[in-house]
Amino acid sequence: MDQDVSKPRVVVGVDGSPSSFEAVRWAVRYAGFVGGAVEAVAAWEVPLYGWSAPAVDMYIDEEATREQMRQELTEVLGAEEAAKVSTRMAHGNPAEVLLRAAEGAEVLVVGNRGRGGFARVMLGSVSQRVAAHAACPVVIVRTEET
Repeated sequence: MDQDVSKPRVVVGVDGSPSSFEAVRWAVRYAGFVGGAVEAVAAWEVPLYGWSAPAVDMYIDEEATREQMRQELTEVLGAEEAAKVSTRMAHGNPAEVLLRAAEGAEVLVVGNRGRGGFARVMLGSVSQRVAAHAACPVVIVRTEET
């Protein structure tokens, strides 16, 4: 989806978690206030441990994943609002992908916890890293259940 470069960019990290869905809602509301454009960014990385190969299939069907992301955005925002959100998917460390995507952005929005890690960790490693290293303001959105 083409973006109007004259509009403020609101970058939001999405990973399918309830926290990222709240972040998307927040980003869309904020973009409405500032006349901005929302870019939803998803990243994936298969961790490698030790000397052996990963015990998972490293093939990602990007088209199927992109369609799933589109469906989730439609469920969270409704069809009309979801159509206004551009999407980007990238292979790499999620924090690094988000930091690069947010260069020149008005704001970077993330949920406080994603799919990974321990359920009781209140601030996830991705949100903690982007908050410390982003070149733009960072908003960390909490879900009501956390």
